[in-house]
Amino acid sequence: MARPGDDRTGDVERRLRRALLGMATVICLALFLLWRIDNPRIERLRMELADAVLPGMSWVAGPIELGTAMVRDYRNFLDVYDQNRELRREIQRLRVWRETARALEEENAQLRALNHVRLAPRTVFVTGDVIADSGGPFSHTVMVNVGERDGVLDGSAAVDGSGLVGRVVGTGQTAARILLLTDFSSRVPVMIRPSGRRAILAGDGAAAPRLEFVDGIDELRPGDQVETSGDGGVFPSGLPVGRIIAMPDGSLRAALAADYNRLEFLRVLRYKPDTQIDRPGGMVVPPGPASSPLIGPTRPLGAIPQGALPADGLPSATAGN
Repeated sequence: MARPGDDRTGDVERRLRRALLGMATVICLALFLLWRIDNPRIERLRMELADAVLPGMSWVAGPIELGTAMVRDYRNFLDVYDQNRELRREIQRLRVWRETARALEEENAQLRALNHVRLAPRTVFVTGDVIADSGGPFSHTVMVNVGERDGVLDGSAAVDGSGLVGRVVGTGQTAARILLLTDFSSRVPVMIRPSGRRAILAGDGAAAPRLEFVDGIDELRPGDQVETSGDGGVFPSGLPVGRIIAMPDGSLRAALAADYNRLEFLRVLRYKPDTQIDRPGGMVVPPGPASSPLIGPTRPLGAIPQGALPADGLPSATAGN
């Protein structure tokens, strides 16, 4: 059961709150009007009021700024603590992956040693800046500031961070010209994954070059990956080129992985295949006597007397008579 004194106390508190709220509202309105009135006397009063309040405000502002800085530093400390804890967890996960990678690398090395696997040589490259763009409606080329002194050769592949860009078609001592895949004279042998079918990537000035001479077109699907096949020994195999897109007319094109609108740096590959065949093979002769027997006795060619062979190289009918 509520007491009468408690009701009176609550009523007084409510009245006091209303009075304080009303006084605060009146003071705010008065200050607002005081600062908005344009009068010399009011301006002098405002300045005197500011001069009187400003020293006290500086004493009040100091602790407030200190408290604000402490709160900000505490929040930063909490953020750093959370980040540190997350980084520790990430380091633990990476340590597990590192041990797994080491184990897999050792196992891979053992399997290679058992199978006598010969890996392809690592491709070295030189990086250059794109210093000129001489593209036009029919010629799509760029120039980079690396040349013969850097080991760049005609036909070398040029790539960016995403995939194949083109090939070198002209070199100087300090510069080289790159023929882009979209140029009309560009032809690159490619392989399509996962089907393994081969084709020729032919530039025609469009952003997506054509795929010509496709082997097994029924097995290809939009989105299949296009990469260099290595045929001809000009480009190394496996360089990413793009992905297949199907056109409304039924033809196939490749959406290039390289971003031609942001060509700033290019890598020119110094690739030379180590599996070249420099001489033809010899004639394969079956061992033993000939399969068809000869009629009559045979003699070596040197044992045949001079004049026994006619001009056409066959024995004459009167040589033995």
